[in-house]
Amino acid sequence: MIDHIGLSTPDLTAVEEDALIRALRSGWPGPSGPEVDRFEAEVADRVGVSHAAAVSSGTAALHLSLLALGVGPGDLVIVPSLTFAATANAVVYTGARPVFVDSDPATGNLDVALLAGLLASPARAARIAAVMAVDINGTCADYDRLRPICETAGIPVIEDAAQALGATYRGRPAGSFGRIGTFSFSWNKIITTASGGMVISDDEALIARCRHLATQAREPVPHYEHRDVGYNYRLTNLSGALGRAQLGRLEGLIERRRMLRERYAKLFAAVPGTRILGDGDPGANCWLTSLVVEPEVAGWTADQLGAYLRSQHIETRPMWKPMHRQPVFARCSAVVTGVADRLFATSISLPSGSALSEEQIARIMEVVGEFLQHR
Repeated sequence: MIDHIGLSTPDLTAVEEDALIRALRSGWPGPSGPEVDRFEAEVADRVGVSHAAAVSSGTAALHLSLLALGVGPGDLVIVPSLTFAATANAVVYTGARPVFVDSDPATGNLDVALLAGLLASPARAARIAAVMAVDINGTCADYDRLRPICETAGIPVIEDAAQALGATYRGRPAGSFGRIGTFSFSWNKIITTASGGMVISDDEALIARCRHLATQAREPVPHYEHRDVGYNYRLTNLSGALGRAQLGRLEGLIERRRMLRERYAKLFAAVPGTRILGDGDPGANCWLTSLVVEPEVAGWTADQLGAYLRSQHIETRPMWKPMHRQPVFARCSAVVTGVADRLFATSISLPSGSALSEEQIARIMEVVGEFLQHR
């Protein structure tokens, strides 16, 4: 019986178990609580920002960020086309419309040159309420180029760092580059709270607004008073305890994923027509390692490799289908070059989790080697 090898499974130990027991015994399992307060402070300190609000998901964090910046009906928001649907969905929740922009072929992140062209027209830029940058696979976007363009146009940046906790760009932590930043702590992320997210910023008023909306927008009076439509978005105390335990192990979790990416890079170094997406970035947290395959050179496709690995009980995943190709967003505007389409067609994400054992890693390398030998 061959054990299934997952793409990015949670890395949980007795440390997390002890933290959950501590939170349970505190008698405060529900929303907010002392573990959440400490988790917020510890993440803010880790990222080097002043304020943070822990919420129920990364999607909730994006939604609140947009609302806090005043995004609403009639607005346009720039969104990378190569991303998970949550980035675009959060824009739609506010009544605004996403405008999709294609990718940098080296990293899969937002193509800054395309963005610059889009914002070059003052009339067009005036309708854009925010730019959402996504740090793909834990590699930060090119913020040295992206931020000045947005600042010149007077448009705030929301950094979707859902995949990038612990990553850096030129020595600065991911999540700290936008007017507001967000993280996801979903079950498959670099650290997990089972389900959760966080909004971070140096702007105290923005985080206060997010926290207010996340707690049903209840006014600070003894009775239930509401002047805004709010949301049930706060993180639970149990999840906060789990997050604190995981955060304390973050460096080790990243090191394991980096080690695995190095193993993949060495394995494919001699295989023509292949490359690791975003390879060479020393600040990447290597949340996922995605292989780009040029079939005309390699003689095989990413889909064929994926099918072979899955036949051996090893999970893989294609890169995201671009948002401008999704039926739900068919009527949205897009500025594309074909890069995101090409990455979707030619890339595959390989098992990347820090919880993989040495035996499992050896099994992955063996099976990939078999596939390459057959080809």
